Amino acid sequence: MSFKDHFSGHSALYSRYRPTYPAALYRFLAEASPSRTLAWDCATGSGQAALGLAAHFERVIATDASAAQLKQAIPHQRVDYLAAPAERAPLGARRADLVTVAQALHWFDLDGFYREVRRVLKPGGVLAVWSYNLLQCEPAIDEALNRFYAATVGPWWPPERIHIENGYRDLPFPFIEEKHPAFAMQAEWSLPQLLGYLRTWSAVQRYQAERGSDPVTRLEPELAALWGDPDQRRTIRWPLSLRWGRRP
Repeated sequence: MSFKDHFSGHSALYSRYRPTYPAALYRFLAEASPSRTLAWDCATGSGQAALGLAAHFERVIATDASAAQLKQAIPHQRVDYLAAPAERAPLGARRADLVTVAQALHWFDLDGFYREVRRVLKPGGVLAVWSYNLLQCEPAIDEALNRFYAATVGPWWPPERIHIENGYRDLPFPFIEEKHPAFAMQAEWSLPQLLGYLRTWSAVQRYQAERGSDPVTRLEPELAALWGDPDQRRTIRWPLSLRWGRRP
């Protein structure tokens, strides 16, 4: 399957405005791993998850098929950023304690990726994949964003988006799956930060490329009326959908 690149064209925007995953998630996965020697963060993008893992693992291999995304990654002494597809990991057999995929599993050739996971994980090693769908703020703001998501830019979402909406529950996961606590991302954002985040949506970028106009600009007056002072910070949450399990 060819690499579907929906983010390289706005990698700087993506790096600046995408929210960060909760520290509690990384602690949980590190404690579940057989040791903390090596983690592979696959489809790392600009390295958000890789940096979180680096607080717990001696070494993190962070790969992405997009060189443009990797150029936006923040350097870290324990993170090696490498350009590689998900189906061909630059790792030896049975080397990794943990493999992670954040918000990207739906783009993969799953058979090829799972073969690589089985190859690189130690016995008892952990695979963890997670995704997040629409944010939660306040009812009126949520309603406006839900309309924008479905009606305004809905036709520009790629078909794989359905897997995000379903929390990856309809994708195969051929590992010994286990239970976990609930996790969510949270941020305190101003209105300009929220608008910047909306512009990272792949559907927004595709709309803009095809229509020649920015759909977020059309939404901005409605959000401004609901928000009030644009510099006021409001709590934004994204519940995570996590699936994790062990290699037999």
